Amino acid sequence: MKKPSTKLYLATALCLCLTSTVAYSAGDAAAGKAKAAVCGACHGPDGNSVNPLWPNLAGQHAAYMVKQLKAFKAGTRKDPLMGPQASALSDQDMENLAAFYASQKHK
Repeated sequence: MKKPSTKLYLATALCLCLTSTVAYSAGDAAAGKAKAAVCGACHGPDGNSVNPLWPNLAGQHAAYMVKQLKAFKAGTRKDPLMGPQASALSDQDMENLAAFYASQKHK
């Protein structure tokens, strides 16, 4: 029996990588926009904050935003305003909000 070639291993690895990327559940920007009304009070309606105390979210990487929201919810990142806000969000809400803000232009 022949040994599988290196090309076969590489092709298999590539397929697995592509499959895992496709399986990633991207957020729905339209649903995120609907959910973002509360966020807009501090971060601005389009994610561009007018107050330097609150960061701009517009144009931020979605994966980064999801990671930070999950950290606020878990309590590993602490903030007296963001902790309670994040605790009310589902994972899908986080994905949707991240998709919305990632689609906005940073000004």
